[in-house]
Amino acid sequence: METLTPDLCVIGAGSGGLSVAAAAAAMGVPVVLIEKGKMGGDCLNYGCVPSKALLAAAKRAAAFSAEGFGIAPHRPDIDFAEVHAHVHRVIAAIAPTDSRERFAALGVRVIEGAARFADAATVAVGDGIEVKARRFVIATGSAPAVPPIAGLAGTRYLTNETIFELTQCPDHLIVIGAGPIGLEMAQAFRRLGAAVTVLEAMQPLAKDDPECAAVVLDRLAREGVVIHAGVKVVRVEAAGPNLRVLVEREGKADTIEGSHLLVAAGRRPAIEGLDLEKAGIEFTRQGVVVDKRLRTTNRRVYAIGDVAGGLQFTHAANYHAGLVIRNALFRLPVKVDNANIPWVTYTDPELAQIGLTEAEARKKHSEIRLLRWPFHENDRAQAERETHGHIKVVTRRNGTILGATIVGANAGELIAPWALAMNQGLNIRAFAGMVLPYPTLSEVSKRAAITFLLPSLANPWLPRILSWLRRLG
Repeated sequence: METLTPDLCVIGAGSGGLSVAAAAAAMGVPVVLIEKGKMGGDCLNYGCVPSKALLAAAKRAAAFSAEGFGIAPHRPDIDFAEVHAHVHRVIAAIAPTDSRERFAALGVRVIEGAARFADAATVAVGDGIEVKARRFVIATGSAPAVPPIAGLAGTRYLTNETIFELTQCPDHLIVIGAGPIGLEMAQAFRRLGAAVTVLEAMQPLAKDDPECAAVVLDRLAREGVVIHAGVKVVRVEAAGPNLRVLVEREGKADTIEGSHLLVAAGRRPAIEGLDLEKAGIEFTRQGVVVDKRLRTTNRRVYAIGDVAGGLQFTHAANYHAGLVIRNALFRLPVKVDNANIPWVTYTDPELAQIGLTEAEARKKHSEIRLLRWPFHENDRAQAERETHGHIKVVTRRNGTILGATIVGANAGELIAPWALAMNQGLNIRAFAGMVLPYPTLSEVSKRAAITFLLPSLANPWLPRILSWLRRLG
């Protein structure tokens, strides 16, 4: 039995775990990193990277129908096997950054295998290695949640971990779940030639501003994606080479048949096999229980990212990683604050959000200001024919920014200055005073901010002041 005694042991080589390991190693801290699967975790191999690569291919396909530019629409000849190759070339291009070789070169001891807690201060890997670290970080991420639908287990279905292995485009893709993952994949496969039907028990994009989400849903509908909201999936069964999904809608039974089924019904924390009980670490169905410092009920152990519940984003995991480094290594006081973490649904148009939505702000504050600006009144959007969408900003009466939602082209990029503003506590007047290059889509943010100042122009004293100044010459 080999016994290792590093300062830090990180379990999981996804985005959060890699960030912790790299930062600690850069400071000369002895680090052990344990990963049972692929380096880079879900984001690199099954999530953010392949999905955005697929969406990029789908966007190029959709560009063949670019009406209004004087270019005749043309049906693209799609080689789906080459689309598959493109996705995996993107993964391969990024993989060296997350590789065992790179982290070994940084001074990290990388161990391949499944980690489990042997006691409150020891993690075992297989039968040959035990790690007794000063601090541990659980960064095992999450896995696709598979709902208890009758017949599903015995049917071939896809999740985000398998859908990127397809080398042929589905004839008819059925998607269970109308959250960001489900709708991103629905639009991508529709644009690449598949018929697509989405089944959602509740409201599509339920966590987003409903007015802004409606812009996305309208675009998907116009592109031919069929979305059924408020349906209960009763059973899944084989139908020859196809699949049949039995649903109930408003008390009536219906059947939908397709060639492929994607389950995109949320995520579950990846805690199986960790033997958390042996280390005195509490957990629930939502994930490992942590305090504001991301410490578990075992003070030696932290949990970050998806496995700790809360926001399931790569950038949230990286944010958590920074907090753990500060607290675990430098004993600096930290406090996790998810209120100002943005998120984006990468459909076309994109949907980006930070802070409170309008509905949330109205519940928490008695008086708010709602600022808006439409993309169709932006000159760059007109030139690009990207006029669908708008920005909606919620502030207090004094100009404190409570939240921003953007739906439209490049919304994920346009949300960045709002993230800066909210994290730094800037007032809306800071946006109104910006000088931006013309013509750019970013002007929608400034235009919305300027509307905050418009009521002051109605001040009855303003004409009197101007008249007095004119008399002075």
